[in-house]
Amino acid sequence: MNLDRSRSLQGTDRLARGIGWLGIGMGLFQLLAPRSVTQSLGVEGSEALVRSCGVRGVVTGIGALTEDPKPALWAKAAGDILDLAALSFLLTDRDHPKQGSVKLAMGMVGASAATTLYCVQAQAQRHVYQGGRTPDYSGRSGFPQGVAKARGAAAGSGSARPAALPSPARSPGPRMQDTSPRHVDTSGYRKGSDFDY
Repeated sequence: MNLDRSRSLQGTDRLARGIGWLGIGMGLFQLLAPRSVTQSLGVEGSEALVRSCGVRGVVTGIGALTEDPKPALWAKAAGDILDLAALSFLLTDRDHPKQGSVKLAMGMVGASAATTLYCVQAQAQRHVYQGGRTPDYSGRSGFPQGVAKARGAAAGSGSARPAALPSPARSPGPRMQDTSPRHVDTSGYRKGSDFDY
């Protein structure tokens, strides 16, 4: 049987998958073109650090695509916060030649961190019941005074017993004539009757 799981995904599940695919894409870019990243931020010579960030992005992105993305999302949020700290350190140098690019990168990383934190908290609230203790309802009953007292409770309440509904043959009003087609085959058996199965 072919089940389409994408139809049962909730909004936070789709958001987690989007974060995962974005992380994989950004991680691959950092792995394959680290010099482009270092040149745009004015930190030439830090290609190894950029590649390590790319590996982290790919790993956490793959983890965000699993059935339980929370650990990977927490790791991604922590990595984004570390990236923010590193980028803010670059802004302490007032003579840094690429301050505009660094501020733009900080805005993007900050938005990614905020979205990831929102998603992981929503996921945690959604699954809090599944991770907790399941209540025990085995002692509950729909008959708190027992089944024996429940029998005849309506009859013993003092209210008058409702009259039986009249038979359709005795009910007043005009009769509708049966206009359904009836076909008789050569054997004389009436088709279309109530006993025709």
